Amino acid sequence: MKVLDKYIAKKFLTTFVVTILLFTLIIIVFDIAEKLDDFLEHKAPVKSIIFTYYVAFIPHLINTFSPIFIFISVLYFTSRLASRSEFISMLAGGMSLRRILLPYMGVAALLTFGSYMLNAWVIPITDKARVRFENTYLRDYWSQAKATIYRQIRPGEILYMEYFNNNDSTAVGINIETYQGKELKSNLFSRFMLWNRQAGKWRMEMVWQREFLPNGNQKIAYKPFLDTALQFDARDFFFRIDDVQSLNQNELRSFIAKETVRGSENIKLLETELHRRYASPFSTFILVAIGVFVAGRKTRGGLGYSLAIGIFVIIFFLFFSKYFISMGQTGVLPSWVSVWALNILFVPVAWLFYRFAQK
Repeated sequence: MKVLDKYIAKKFLTTFVVTILLFTLIIIVFDIAEKLDDFLEHKAPVKSIIFTYYVAFIPHLINTFSPIFIFISVLYFTSRLASRSEFISMLAGGMSLRRILLPYMGVAALLTFGSYMLNAWVIPITDKARVRFENTYLRDYWSQAKATIYRQIRPGEILYMEYFNNNDSTAVGINIETYQGKELKSNLFSRFMLWNRQAGKWRMEMVWQREFLPNGNQKIAYKPFLDTALQFDARDFFFRIDDVQSLNQNELRSFIAKETVRGSENIKLLETELHRRYASPFSTFILVAIGVFVAGRKTRGGLGYSLAIGIFVIIFFLFFSKYFISMGQTGVLPSWVSVWALNILFVPVAWLFYRFAQK
């Protein structure tokens, strides 16, 4: 790299890191003020609050707001280069705008890779710790209890429970129906069920088992208790869609496959999240390019002029980002189309700014 490339890359990274860290600190201070009563009420340890909850919260904050602050950082330090005539000197010295753009794109590639790694692997690890903390200290006892659970736990096997409490792993009113195609083959009903730790199985009590025979008769049997290895994960009943960030790429794909078998209504939302993790980081290149084209011109308005246009651009970017993602989550657009549509839409916008940029 040439000295000038290193200079631009250093300015870019330094401005971005300082900006995002200051903003993250402000957000954490406000979040502590908002949740302080809950922390005190549930007697959350200070060590866990700092090193479990907020350390896990920082990567999520950085990844969420990084597109905005990457754009603001480019606008800020490029406007300063332009105001000091450094940008114009590069152009006057024979460098093309495309050549000046190279170190910007190099840093953008680094940030794009970092954003993908955060989305796909780092945040799922830290978010698991955050979710465990919230379940322990911020969510009440009954958040892990649910009535009227109806799920297909494997092909042809339907599980219904009147009530299930994950705190003590107990269930009431359990009904399991087994189908062959559309034909009901057997039905098992239990009044009460709990987890048998010694056997590693679910123990059903007061069990009635009904089998439907080919000749139209029924075979009914009663057992006072029955140990069975039911194929379901109780945590899935209490998985909040807001906690989808706690699943890495492989876990998310597996979860989508399970939800597809169950016929879940959240499939489109989960598929949109999976594709978003690939498409979202690429918006960094577009925002960086627009920032350079807008701010690389010396004007009387200086930084204020660049920020005014930049704020206008970022507002539209955020609006269309939420708009297209919501269309994917509701099934109006295919999931992959909804997340890539934003990048496709803003490529012509970047090209338009390039046409009018100072060269």
